[in-house]
Amino acid sequence: MDSGLSFRRLHQVHIKRLLSVGGIFTALLAVLHLFAYPYWNYLSVLSHENVGLVSLTTYNNSKLADSDIINDHKNDRDALSSDDVGQTTAALEMEQRNLYQGSTFGIEGHVNSHRSARTGEFRGITNITTGKECRNLEVDSMEMEASDCNPHDTAAKQTGSMSLGHKLGSGKSALSVGINSFLVHKNESKSKGSDSLQVDSLFSTDISVMASIPALRKRGGKAMSITEMNSLLNNSVEKKSKRPRWSSLRDQELKDARFQIENASIQRNISEVHASVFRNYSMFIRSYELMEKTLKVYVYREGEKPIFHMPYMRGIYASEGWFMKLMERNKQFVVKEPRKAHLFYLPFSSVKLRNALNVSGSVSQKDIENHLKNYVDIIASKYRLWNKRGGADHFLVACHDWAPRSTRNTFGNSIRVLCNSNIARGFKIGKDVSLPVTYIRSAENPLKDIGGNPSSNRPILAFFAGGMHGYVRPRLLQYWHNKEPDMKIYGPMPRDPEGKAKYREFMKSSKYCICAKGYEVHTPRVVESMYYECVPVILSDNYVPPLFEVFNWESFALFILEDDIPNLRDILMSIPQDRYMMMQHRLKIVQQYFLWHKVPQRYDLFHMILHSVWYNRVFQLSR
Repeated sequence: MDSGLSFRRLHQVHIKRLLSVGGIFTALLAVLHLFAYPYWNYLSVLSHENVGLVSLTTYNNSKLADSDIINDHKNDRDALSSDDVGQTTAALEMEQRNLYQGSTFGIEGHVNSHRSARTGEFRGITNITTGKECRNLEVDSMEMEASDCNPHDTAAKQTGSMSLGHKLGSGKSALSVGINSFLVHKNESKSKGSDSLQVDSLFSTDISVMASIPALRKRGGKAMSITEMNSLLNNSVEKKSKRPRWSSLRDQELKDARFQIENASIQRNISEVHASVFRNYSMFIRSYELMEKTLKVYVYREGEKPIFHMPYMRGIYASEGWFMKLMERNKQFVVKEPRKAHLFYLPFSSVKLRNALNVSGSVSQKDIENHLKNYVDIIASKYRLWNKRGGADHFLVACHDWAPRSTRNTFGNSIRVLCNSNIARGFKIGKDVSLPVTYIRSAENPLKDIGGNPSSNRPILAFFAGGMHGYVRPRLLQYWHNKEPDMKIYGPMPRDPEGKAKYREFMKSSKYCICAKGYEVHTPRVVESMYYECVPVILSDNYVPPLFEVFNWESFALFILEDDIPNLRDILMSIPQDRYMMMQHRLKIVQQYFLWHKVPQRYDLFHMILHSVWYNRVFQLSR
């Protein structure tokens, strides 16, 4: 009896030991699997605190209709309003069709709010990653931020599925698919008996999803105010550039120009209001006249198409394309002999460069940097121009989000004209030039749809519509979507003609247009606001606004810190009506300086960009 009891107890002990060993072995396997699995560092999004999980699963060997896509992306981060535009070349359209074939996207949206869950179908996907590869597209949409598949997104490439969570707390987007899951429901209902502006019937934005994404956090560091940027610009004038190995007649001409600009006579043939949009109108006029009279530019012929000499003329990156096209065709400034030039233009397209190197579906910053370095080595060996001043008299014009990082080493001394003008990421006020992001819908008619309602016919206080890229926009919608009738704050709008028309109608009928950053600081909304005569409210810390060295931006635009989003309406309501009307009047004046013309005109955007390059170069030289 005792032996039987002892045997049973011994048997139970062995079973417990076996279960313990099995449990430990299973736990070890789980840990190993956790560290090997590509999403191991995203598991914290599964906690009850991180409500709002959106997952996207792809299935190969099936098809996706173009109509199922509301928003797509095309570069490393960032930002379009009518936004991030579709490249309109036949090659890019073919690239889009190739991507859509062979993949069916099933979207499963889970919203966990107050311990309850509900599911819903979302129409629209951004930054699509299939099980095969990650492709980057530009699509003509009301709001399509530039966003590439970055190294952290390769997990989706391996497994064919994506989920919320992108290095929590890193300051980057918490969504590997982009947060444009708050998109258009297929069954669209229209409001009855109303012809007033109404887009709620066009799309549905689930604010509970956006409000529950704690991973979308701002990067550390204090934001630089527009006042501090002004001081930095004034101080940069006093700095002297590196002395060239030998001086030349061209250097002396630039020094003489600086002296004349600094001692410009007061201009009295213009209204005080017009002059107020400039930092110093008299200096600007004298500088512009000297540019027309003196400046000569040499454009390098080296470089093979399509990276060089063959830019995009439509879409979000149109600024670099239009400048390149007009610069290479120009006869007033361009010279054939390098020895006659004051400045040297490097005619490459940052977008075409990235696309050309992205044949395999994967391209790194190092690849782009190496390609540009090889190009500089070629021109440096053929000419003595680069080595003479270490590239300080060379300039480039680039609108891709990656351009600042791709050019900061090889072109550290050069004048970089950049759309992504982030003062916290290496943009140098007084040397570099902030390039306006201009969304061009028609290369034949770049001035299409320009104009807006008079100030007396703008019933909407503030308007924003766009994809949920970065951390600012979700927070903007969290506080202001459907909160006040005069605050029209939405997610992405449809890409169909009706949606695009509504977008423009909202801008033309709003007093203030919110220019909220996406993944990067720049957005086409700034220039769009000018086109539609809607006072821009720039909600993008550390963004250096376009042509900063020339214009007094505070006279026609508002700069609000990202931390002040909860106070946005109070700030706008506190602005007196007469001040608003004056700002809008100035905005109409500034508009002419931000227009592209097929045949360049005085003071248009081509000449204004070139002038800023000239101006910064002139003030780099010591007196």
